[in-house]
Formats: sequence, C-alpha cells, structure tokens
Amino acid sequence: MTTESIQSSVGGSNSPSNPPATTERESDSKVYVASQWTLMWWRFRMHKLAMAGGIVTILMYLIAIFAEFLAPFPADMTNTQATYAPPQTLILFDDDGFNPHVLGYTVEVDPVALRRTFVVDPEVKIPVRLFTHGYTYKILGLFESDLHLIGPANPDDTMYIMGADRLGRDVLSRLIYGTRISMSIGLVGVTISLILGIVLGGISGYYGGMVDNIIQRVIEFIRSIPTIPLWLGLVAALPTEWGPLQIYFAITIILSFIGWTSLARVVRGRFLSLREEDFVMAARLDGASQAKIMFQHMLPAFYSHIIASITLAIPGMIIAETSLSFLGLGLRPPVVSWGVLLQEAQNVRTVATAPWLLVPALAVVVAVLALNFLGDGLRDAADPYA
Repeated sequence: MTTESIQSSVGGSNSPSNPPATTERESDSKVYVASQWTLMWWRFRMHKLAMAGGIVTILMYLIAIFAEFLAPFPADMTNTQATYAPPQTLILFDDDGFNPHVLGYTVEVDPVALRRTFVVDPEVKIPVRLFTHGYTYKILGLFESDLHLIGPANPDDTMYIMGADRLGRDVLSRLIYGTRISMSIGLVGVTISLILGIVLGGISGYYGGMVDNIIQRVIEFIRSIPTIPLWLGLVAALPTEWGPLQIYFAITIILSFIGWTSLARVVRGRFLSLREEDFVMAARLDGASQAKIMFQHMLPAFYSHIIASITLAIPGMIIAETSLSFLGLGLRPPVVSWGVLLQEAQNVRTVATAPWLLVPALAVVVAVLALNFLGDGLRDAADPYA
C-alpha cells in the first residue's frame, strides 16, 4: 500500500472527505450552543406555508398602517355618475410603449330595462402614474402629504380598478381602508384577551383553592352561553347615539370578553404543572414575590405557546367582527371595515349586477388563511426539540 493510499484511508490533510466532516461538526456545534429562540427560528424557516403566511400578514399590517398612501381616493368620495361602475383594466403598454392607463366609460341606457350600462370607450385614456399627487392626508396622523402610491396622473380624473359601489365609491380604496379596521380590531382584541387570560388563568393556577373555583366557574358560565346570541345581546345593548369610535372600542371589548376564556384555561393548566417545579421552589426560597414568580419565572416557560395562541386567535376575532358588521350589528358606516363593505353584497340582485362587491370576502379568506398558517408554523416551532 502506498503512502498516498494510507493518507486517504485515515483521512489525511488531502482527503476529500475531510471538509464535509468539518462542516458537519461545525453545524452540530452551532446547534448545541444555539438559544431556544434561535432553534425556533430555524424550525420555523422550514415551514414554507408559515413563512408565506408571515409575509402576507406583514404586508396586510403594512397596508393598514399606510392606508392613506396606498388608497388612490378617500374612502367616502362619491361619484353619482359611476354607480356600480365595473372594474377597469390597468393597461401598461400601448402603441407609444410603456404608458400605464385605464380606458374610460361610455354610459348607455337600456331602453327596455331602463338600466344604465357601462361600455368601454377605447378613445378615452386616463393616464395612471406611480407616486402621484392626490387628496391630502396625514402620514400616521402627524405629517401632511398628498403623495399616493398609484392614481390618475390628473387628480381630477377617477379610476375604478376594482369597480365602484352603489354610491360610486372606489372599492379598492375602501378595501384598503377596511384592512386597517378589520386587522387592528383582531390585534387589539387579542391583546386584551391575552392580558385577561394570562392574569386570571395565572392567578387561578398558582393559588388554586377558592380563587381557582371562582375563576373556573366564571369561565364555565361564559363558555356555556351560545356565542352568537351573546354577541347579538351585547351589541344590541350599545347606545344608538354612540359614534363610530365608541362603537369600535365597544366591539373590541365585547370580542375580548368572549375570547379570553380558552387562553385562561391553558395558562391555568401550565401554572398547575409548573408551580411544584424546582426552579419555582428556588425562587420562593430566594425571597421572590408571588407576582415575580408568576410573571418572571413561570410565564416565560411557555412563551412559545402564548405566541402561537395569539396568531391562532386573531383570525377568530376578524371573522367575528366581519360577521357582526355584515349582519348590521357591529361596526356601522361611516366606519369602513370588511364586514361593513360586505353589507353591500347582502342583496342577491346586487351581487348579480356587481360581483366585484364580494372582493372584501376574498380579503377575509386570505387574512384568515395567512394567520392560520403562521400560527401552525409557530406552534410547530414552539418545540424545536421534537
């Protein structure tokens, strides 16, 4: 056997198998020293649907934050000449090259049905530009601006990429503004439910005894009431003279009041199992207060589960608000939410005439699916050692 073959058999410095072995050892060492949050992130990245759901969710919240910049027109801008105007196709190229525009309408009246119909007029071109100037608004309520992501080159022109409703209002602009209300009511509602669930569930599980019995009986009472009749009764009790902002916060509190019980049960169970652990006993012997033991020692032990619960609870809040508003018992105009927009689609004849009014339902489906995929990914990543 030659010297070269001996070096090859024992994995000498020139052995081609040595670099992969080194790389594998380096990878293993990274895993051994990585924190739990790092392991969770690595596990989460492997879940492709969760990554896609996270991206869609982030985009939706960005739309909610910058609604004024993204919306071509104000949500309440009406045009009696564009009642139920169909969607206009955005054309990017024509004979002159790159020239984004939409074609105008010619309104014709059906002599038999006496109904107005919109006919595309190829002679009328409405130029469309990015970062164009339009109506004035305040960025995050602080700085005044009139710059918009997309809109007609001439601020006096109108366009309806997603059509118009019965008052000639732009459906695309109203959908963007509705994203802010519908997505934020889920986030705010879940935040309140999270606080109630953690505090009451933690107290119930940590102290036990009479305190536990009282809190659990309250939870059972709330969960025993049928959800829809409870919603209807609580919403019907709201004063009719309340403004849109008051109704918004009232609906948020109502949804939170109903949604905290499930999380409280989970938190109670985890506290019951953790309160006899060694690290809790060590904190007690160290003189830590009960509040510190509960929220600084026991609660971080299942942060990952709480994060997954939040992302899975937000879709329920969004659907609840949409359902109440669709039935006319939730948010009301002039507030713009997905449920309020879907009120336009309650009439079958209206849907047959203007099917584009169902676009908010598609937004609800996309938001719920994205948040559910994100929640599933977080739930799988919560236990990176599995």
